[in-house]
Amino acid sequence: MTLAKRIIPALDVKDGQVVKGIQFLNLTTIGDPVEIAKAYQDQGADELVFLDITATFENRNIMTSVIQAVSKEVFIPLTVGGGLRTLDDIKAIFHAGADKIFLNSAAIQNPTLVQEAAQLFGNQAVVGAIDARFNAEKQFYEVYRVGGRQATGINALDWAEQLVSYGAGELLVTSMDADGTKNGYDITLYDLLTQRVNVPIIASGGAGKTDDFIDVFQQTNVDGALAASVFHYGEITIPELKTTLLKKEIPIRVK
Repeated sequence: MTLAKRIIPALDVKDGQVVKGIQFLNLTTIGDPVEIAKAYQDQGADELVFLDITATFENRNIMTSVIQAVSKEVFIPLTVGGGLRTLDDIKAIFHAGADKIFLNSAAIQNPTLVQEAAQLFGNQAVVGAIDARFNAEKQFYEVYRVGGRQATGINALDWAEQLVSYGAGELLVTSMDADGTKNGYDITLYDLLTQRVNVPIIASGGAGKTDDFIDVFQQTNVDGALAASVFHYGEITIPELKTTLLKKEIPIRVK
């Protein structure tokens, strides 16, 4: 049986409001997280991803109050990350109502955190997040940390394998080159990744039109496609997108 592909809106949150930028910069306020999350649920989103985009950079704890408020109103899976540094942080966000958490910078600094979280909550609840940018000089995709601010020198494909070995049951991979550009997903990156690891992969960065979703699902084996601005601004609606994907014989859940 072929698993349905997932359409996943991303809500980047700063100071309690949903924001959006281009290549992680120049942020514009979109609106209230609870109202936006409810609207996406009503449209037929399969999951929602929440990222507290400055929690790591500002060295503060994540937005538990926002997740508590959303989880009272929204019943599709919520994946939450940004600023999770300890097992207590992770416990708090699950207690607030998250279904899954993702770890990026903290996993690089402390891989045992991935192991501990997976042992406590199960692999399916722990997502390894990777922000990757192609390094033309070294000819590999390089991992970035702290919200895309710091290069690490780590090969993203190798790191994906390590995250899975530590217990991550899923990977959320953002192409920083494509992020916010609306020029399409980085097909090469996701094709390489799906050949290297055997866990679900969510593609993030670059969605600008319906064809971009078709391309990433038809040309790679990713399990989900994440997008933000095209959904936030109504350039693509989820019901119309899913109808088109079904016509292309891409397995998808419809309401």
